[in-house]
Amino acid sequence: MIKRLTRSLSFRLLAIFLVLATVFVCFATIGIRWVYSEDDLRELISGHLSLHVNYVRNDIGDPPQINRAIEITRQVPVDIRIAGDGLDWASDPNFPALGELEFGASNIFGEDPGAWLNELEDVEFAALGPHTFLKIDQGDFDIVVSSPRIAENTAGPDLLPIILAIGLLWLFVAYLCVSFLFRPILSIREGASRIGRGDFNHRISGYRHDQLGDLAEDVNQLANDVRGMLDAKRQLLLGISHELRSPLSRLRLGLEFIDDSEQKEAIRAEIQEMEEIISALLEAERLNTRHAPIQRSQVLVPALVEQLIDTYFEREADRISIDIDEDPLEANIDHVRVALMLKNLVANAIRYTGGGPVRIQVSRDAGALVIAVADEGPGLSPDQQENLGEPFYRGDPSRTRNTGGFGLGLYLARLVAEAHGGSLAVDTGYTAGAKLVATLPA
Repeated sequence: MIKRLTRSLSFRLLAIFLVLATVFVCFATIGIRWVYSEDDLRELISGHLSLHVNYVRNDIGDPPQINRAIEITRQVPVDIRIAGDGLDWASDPNFPALGELEFGASNIFGEDPGAWLNELEDVEFAALGPHTFLKIDQGDFDIVVSSPRIAENTAGPDLLPIILAIGLLWLFVAYLCVSFLFRPILSIREGASRIGRGDFNHRISGYRHDQLGDLAEDVNQLANDVRGMLDAKRQLLLGISHELRSPLSRLRLGLEFIDDSEQKEAIRAEIQEMEEIISALLEAERLNTRHAPIQRSQVLVPALVEQLIDTYFEREADRISIDIDEDPLEANIDHVRVALMLKNLVANAIRYTGGGPVRIQVSRDAGALVIAVADEGPGLSPDQQENLGEPFYRGDPSRTRNTGGFGLGLYLARLVAEAHGGSLAVDTGYTAGAKLVATLPA
């Protein structure tokens, strides 16, 4: 969850807003304190407060007069208590006694730099519940003013939780707004992923007319350009392959008029190589389309494997072992292309195992047909495993045609597996040589 949030642009933008807001509040507080620390402003506000305290003193009188105190409570929403020199009167019978209140200085008033205002002379402060009390020395009497009135005992909600709740609410609203702003990124990411997997007909739709919409439009245009280039490449490759068939046919015809048998066989081998390359390229282009022409039918897999060995590997049959976990094993596959895939896998294993054994294992796994071909050759390095199945890739560039092939066999095998909706992979747990596993949903 935390990793997902840290990767979210919405969360990062919201975090930036939150940090900036916190910095703003801190600097605003420092600025207010700095302004209040100016002598002129402190003197002005402190003077006004001191003047109001003197008004209370003068209005009540010295000695204090109760009728004047009552008049003040009628005009101002406060309660007053007068105590001292044999007098203890309160405008409200529930007014706390002076012994219940702890009076002292306030951190707002004082001479130190942290105080906001100058200290008020002969004035102390106390708090009890929702009320704030201000004690004024008036000769032998103490005048205590309560705000709000004692009868107004209903305490309202605390300001801090309200501020936090409002802040969290606005933070949530801001998150929704930012998420809405960046919502097209999900569609762009999904569309780019599908296009990257080869679905060049997919287009990102429903985007807004803003910078993210421009990005989506650019991705769509990129898909158009890539599809155009691939189509042009495919047409060029198919055209060249088809055009080469005619001169090869004429060469094969002219080959029959050569008397030198050794030279004739050499040329025939070269022509056969070129025909195999052209056939492999044509088959690869047919399979390397979104809708590969797979002709499925119910196939007896043991019969397919045995027929393949008898047809193409009769000389090596004594060192090829076949292991099929059930008999009869049927699968709904393309008989011709799976035979081509298996032929390329077995030929590759025989080529690299020298005179060693080759094992063919056929089994079912969760409804899929699994065909594995293992040898006891030199194995594959991690770099070779990563690039295996790429067109014209040869693990050892120094190999000759007699030992290395064209680099198209495993490429065709991979395309056949993918055309069936499956995959071709290297079994990394096999250490005796190399083991290639084709998984075909059957």
